[in-house]
Amino acid sequence: MFNNLTERLDSAFKLLKGEGKITEINVATTVKEIRRALVDADVNYTIAKQFTDRVKDKAMGEKVLTSVSPGQLMVKIVKDEMADLMGGVEAVFDTTANPTVVLIAGLQGSGKTTFSGKLAYYLKNNKKKKPLLVAADIYRPAAMDQLSVLAGQVGVPVHIERENKDAVSIATNAVAFAKENGHNIVIIDTAGRLAIDEQMMNEVANVKNAVNPQEILFVVDSMTGQDAVNTAKTFNERLDFTGVVLTKLDGDTRGGAALTIRYTVNKPIKFVSMGEKLETLDVFYPERMAQRILGMGDITTLVERAQQQFDEEQSKKLEKKIRANKFDFEDFKNQLAQIKKMGNIKDLLGMIPGVGKAIKDVDISDDSFKGIEAMINSMTLEERKNPEVIDQRRRLRIAKGSGKDIAEVNAFMKQFDQMKDMMKMMNKMGGMNMKMPGMR
Repeated sequence: MFNNLTERLDSAFKLLKGEGKITEINVATTVKEIRRALVDADVNYTIAKQFTDRVKDKAMGEKVLTSVSPGQLMVKIVKDEMADLMGGVEAVFDTTANPTVVLIAGLQGSGKTTFSGKLAYYLKNNKKKKPLLVAADIYRPAAMDQLSVLAGQVGVPVHIERENKDAVSIATNAVAFAKENGHNIVIIDTAGRLAIDEQMMNEVANVKNAVNPQEILFVVDSMTGQDAVNTAKTFNERLDFTGVVLTKLDGDTRGGAALTIRYTVNKPIKFVSMGEKLETLDVFYPERMAQRILGMGDITTLVERAQQQFDEEQSKKLEKKIRANKFDFEDFKNQLAQIKKMGNIKDLLGMIPGVGKAIKDVDISDDSFKGIEAMINSMTLEERKNPEVIDQRRRLRIAKGSGKDIAEVNAFMKQFDQMKDMMKMMNKMGGMNMKMPGMR
């Protein structure tokens, strides 16, 4: 995420390395490089100029603490200003009404339908709500099919009227259905277009007037940069939406939309979406995003994602097995499955401070665990539960069954033994600080 911008900003901060005091000259040089980095990231020049002017004003005359270098102080100033530019604090997502009606709007291809499914998943699993998905895109039959598939994956009902060509009546019928059937959240997926047109605007405005939604979310494809910001302004003039959703943040995005859309339309970013997995939806926290853009990681989000995926009861059982030194391949496979649900592997590693920069040029695929899973799947249940029974003959069979070389199987077995030895050693020391995420 924002790799190029992160790298450019890091280079700018290095200009202050070794300086004992922030001066007008070295601040001016650094600020100039920061402004160039922002403009190259598709941030509007006027916004970039105002941003760096504020950074310069705060930096000028600052005395550097003994333990803090000028570069570190400048990073903090930029982080605080960047978080403020993106809204400062987490925006409230209003679900107090019963039912709460959420209207989803945006251009075609922005990821509205996928986001609708992710939002239903988030509200069902994280907020214990009872959502109803509504297919109000009357122009694209594939959108109805896609929403129906997503609803099945989430485990929630979907309201579809395939023969009805009136989006307003579909939406009003859905809200009535929700009231009658105890659904406290109604998520209405509306039609998008390849470009802004009057018919689309009138239709979505009419849906808004008919169902009086508590939340109107404008979905933005982050990769469209400043064009997305301009589109948001036009939509906001007609819909007065309550918040923005940034999608496809895992793509080759330059960061301009994420940084400036809050400033431009004066509406908060409420969610960010990465990848196709239903679990990859996060509440937007400006300070956390600023930390990630500046290469400082985001441990808080990483821990929260882990806690969402790891069942507390299962974690306690696993802890007992680790204490008894009985952690086996079945346990290991289950842990891999939970980790994969947390999202893109490279994105997860990038949340660890310092790691993002180290792996920026490394190709880490979500398929990275497939070889390990293939080896475990080639084991019998007895072998998974009792790794010590796996002799050389069994290893040869596992290699053949998983399509791996015997050397790869031997290396994996060795790594597993080393991991168990480490757990055993920590257990003897009374540490047990290696608890899996989600353990209390």
